[in-house]
Amino acid sequence: MRLCIVLTLVMCGTANAEPVSFRNDVMAVLSRAGCNQGTCHGNQHGKGGFKLSLRGQSPAADYRELTRSLEGRRVDLVNPDQSLLLLKPVMQVPHEGGRRLMADSPEYQILRDWISAGLPNDVTTAPRIQELQVTPAFANVPANAAPVEIKAIAQFSDGTQRDVTSLCVYDSSALSVVVSPNGVATSESAGLTTVSVRYLDKQAAVRLEFVEPRPNFEFAAPPVQNRVDELVFQQLKRLNMNPSPLCNDATFIRRAYLDLTGLLPSAEVAREFVSSSEPDKRNKLINRLLESPEFVDQQTQRWADLLRAEEKTLDAKGLPAYHNWIREQITANTPINELAARLIEARGSTYTVPQTNFYRALRTYEERAETTAQLFLGVRLTCAKCHNHPFDRWTQDDYYNWANFFARVDYEIIENKRRDANDKHEFVGEQIVKIKDEGEVKNVRTGQPAEIRFLGEQAAAVTDSPESDRLQQLAAWLRTPDNRRFAAAQANRVWFQVMGRGIVDPIDDFRATNPPVNPELFDMLTDEFVRSGFDARHLIRMIMNSSTYQLDSLPNDTNLHDDLCFSHPAPRRLTAEQTLDAIAQVLDARVPFGGHDAGTRAVQLVGVRNGEFRYAKPEAGDEFLRLFGKPNRLQSCECERTNETTLAQTFELVSGEIISKSLSSDKGLVAQALQQNMSPTDFITTLYWSALTRAPSPAELSILTQHIESSPNRRTAFENVAWAVLNSNEFLLYR
Repeated sequence: MRLCIVLTLVMCGTANAEPVSFRNDVMAVLSRAGCNQGTCHGNQHGKGGFKLSLRGQSPAADYRELTRSLEGRRVDLVNPDQSLLLLKPVMQVPHEGGRRLMADSPEYQILRDWISAGLPNDVTTAPRIQELQVTPAFANVPANAAPVEIKAIAQFSDGTQRDVTSLCVYDSSALSVVVSPNGVATSESAGLTTVSVRYLDKQAAVRLEFVEPRPNFEFAAPPVQNRVDELVFQQLKRLNMNPSPLCNDATFIRRAYLDLTGLLPSAEVAREFVSSSEPDKRNKLINRLLESPEFVDQQTQRWADLLRAEEKTLDAKGLPAYHNWIREQITANTPINELAARLIEARGSTYTVPQTNFYRALRTYEERAETTAQLFLGVRLTCAKCHNHPFDRWTQDDYYNWANFFARVDYEIIENKRRDANDKHEFVGEQIVKIKDEGEVKNVRTGQPAEIRFLGEQAAAVTDSPESDRLQQLAAWLRTPDNRRFAAAQANRVWFQVMGRGIVDPIDDFRATNPPVNPELFDMLTDEFVRSGFDARHLIRMIMNSSTYQLDSLPNDTNLHDDLCFSHPAPRRLTAEQTLDAIAQVLDARVPFGGHDAGTRAVQLVGVRNGEFRYAKPEAGDEFLRLFGKPNRLQSCECERTNETTLAQTFELVSGEIISKSLSSDKGLVAQALQQNMSPTDFITTLYWSALTRAPSPAELSILTQHIESSPNRRTAFENVAWAVLNSNEFLLYR
């Protein structure tokens, strides 16, 4: 009898209506209602005994869960309106997830029609989405004006297309921008946002610029020096925003020195530069610093951070060999694509072929695959290991096909004299990195050996050959000028190094839902990087010679709230190494570091020696760097370095060992000033030029001179003035 009723419902339910597709309609509704999110039933263990695949990754499994689990009680074919699948999201029965649907909504009707139709299963037969097209892809509109209506069209495998605007999920990257369930975006304030539009497993992004209405706005900018300025100023003009004026010479030389060498200019060099009337002096300074050994120090430190040059894994002999190899590549100006390729194809002894330490630090195929993707391609692939990436295009198949490049890396451990026998991450002794003749990564989704495919490539799978194994083919792929993804990721990294923020930011998280803030600038820099032969110095020179780089950090009325579009540099704290080297330079102090000769600067350190991983007691310099955020080099990510401020840092700057001992030293800045019988004016002026790269203002000079002359102890007064300058925001921040 029940079967007859069901058949009657199926035959008479909605004969003239478009049939509901489980794969393309019901699955979309579950996503739109948030049911399959990780915080709800898409959780690894589900919620309330109900488990869906994360963001609808597995329609077949979800169909079984909806129709078979809980003895089929989630759907009621006799009385569809009594189905738990309908009652819970409208809160007619208690639902921990709250109200997810309205009873009169189209989404509710889709679920009801599907149940009424007898739960048709078209998981394997329905046409599959091939592409999601959204319009507009970009819009520039006044804030508080007419809303932006987003339209989404799905292209399916059978050649049909369909408007799926009402079935998409919309997420805005800016809290100020509200997107309705039907894709209508509004904003009451000016700003940029990216709206992520998701339908089933496809995503697209819409860039929106909500512009501050300024009826009498007139664009004014410094002179355009190159294409960087053309493209930055073009966007700012579109946003009714003026860039700040150019910074003065004192600000420029301090900024250039810190960015290219990690050091402050000496007082003598700074005063000479500021007083010079040479018209091309900024360009000449940039060229000179790019060819300096201090630039090599800075770049070596940056790459050593990313390439995990630390002693615990590499040991006391492998670490300096690796560090010296990195330095040699920077000194020779090795193209970045060539540097990456040499790392990927490396094999041999970690002592005599130093670049093999790249693999010594990455012990599993997962680490190698994820690190290589993030470091060289700007792809955060980790999420795709367990499920299709929730915010990007990458699938589990992509993950394992990429990871299979690294399946055959193996190690011959010649010896391991580690002190802690229980610490499997400690290695002391030579290792040989080898490539085995066999071995594949298993795709956990299929249970079968994975293919070997480049990320983003649609070409046939890579195969090993006698002439070129899989890693050599991967290295060749990284070398090619046609590898746009690699070029873009590294050009963006170079921009980040000198501008403090990536055009794509975070700089190693490239995805459609995190597009470049200025796509035209991004594409131009990528093209220029390829044209230059992947020459980092060339790209740095171009950026630093632009007016954009040389803008003053003081905002104006139109760009006061801008922190995205490079209308003015945002204040940022000096790195741990920069802070310590600047203190040592100003106070003329020698900072001790474990395992290094006296006089070594923080930017020149080999590895990480902060007491956490090595057995020797850390010196004062090591402790300072740890406290101020020097990375432990356990990740290949800029995010490992922290610039967060802490109370412990304040105590260190107020009364820490380094500053206290340096000020009271009989050989440092204060002692020398007393020995030379410096006047208060000369001492203050010298200190300002050394620490702040400028002369003191008349008011500052007057107040500080009065303090010194009224003090009964000149040494104490000099120490107080130096201490105050070193604790000022102007000293600790870029300006």
